[in-house]
Amino acid sequence: MAFMGMETASSSFPSSTTERWKYDVFLSFRGEDTRNNFMDHLFNAFTEKGINAFKDDKKLEKGKSLSLELLKAIEESRFAIVILSKDYTSSTWCLD
Repeated sequence: MAFMGMETASSSFPSSTTERWKYDVFLSFRGEDTRNNFMDHLFNAFTEKGINAFKDDKKLEKGKSLSLELLKAIEESRFAIVILSKDYTSSTWCLD
């Protein structure tokens, strides 16, 4: 499975977030492409390993700018993982 070696990776993450980081990882993805399949599996795997991940579950309106909530979550995350999908680059939010 794609999560081989997660045991090793999760041991390098603190079990609780530090004062500086609210999230261990921010997940960047195009919702229409991956929200209800791959992202759910990845988020659940992180949760099972004690990795605190931020996944935006809101369906943001096209043409709107990134919300302050998303920008804050990015700033409060230790790492970011970009999930590339077929139409990722057609999203202005993903590219911002």
